[in-house]
Amino acid sequence: MTAGLGALADPAVAAAIRELRHTIAELHAALVSNGLVAWTSGNVSARVPGADLLVIKPSGVSYADLTAESMVVCDLAGTRVDGTLAPSSDTASHAYIYRHMPQVGGVVHTHSRYATAWAARGEPIPCVLTAMADEFGGEIPLGPFAPIGGDEIGRAVVATLSGHRSPAVLLRSHGVFTVGGTARDAVKAAVMCEDVAATVHLAASRGELTPLPQDQIDALHRRYQNEYGQR
Repeated sequence: MTAGLGALADPAVAAAIRELRHTIAELHAALVSNGLVAWTSGNVSARVPGADLLVIKPSGVSYADLTAESMVVCDLAGTRVDGTLAPSSDTASHAYIYRHMPQVGGVVHTHSRYATAWAARGEPIPCVLTAMADEFGGEIPLGPFAPIGGDEIGRAVVATLSGHRSPAVLLRSHGVFTVGGTARDAVKAAVMCEDVAATVHLAASRGELTPLPQDQIDALHRRYQNEYGQR
């Protein structure tokens, strides 16, 4: 891996950053179109292949005003190395996740309505749907409350997802963080998290829920991960 500011001089890294700026701008638009964010809240980031860098949304900028050029490049300590705007206030936590989860290539944070309601109640989302077994491999776990601004949220995400198959975590009284092999995978997990959060909420309003048996969860997750879609 090429580290920090010096990586920007590598033509391959520079090309990857140019592509990711466009991809991350498009994925922020997907957060809006899927109803996962309000005003300027939420963010998407991506790890830069071949470098200890990430690309992330600028802080406090309207989604309508986001462009590829406005995306910010930071090192994995969370320090801005390219771009004219200040990066997201969650940058240190994104950077912590990348440092401690090398398999992760993308991170998303939202305050999507139904999933955040579960976080506000301090409850994980139980695995009562085949779609949950497919995408999350079980319940969507609940992580602890963590203050905003430093890497504490990243620490909570990493600690909670360790030992879980879920790419999503609910942070108590805050919202949702999702991870994926790519930023697009992380956005998909955020979309699916909100979808199942809403469905399970509606089901719970009618009475007690019965989670799927573990062997069925395992079989569904295995099939979805290894057989579903075009191979």
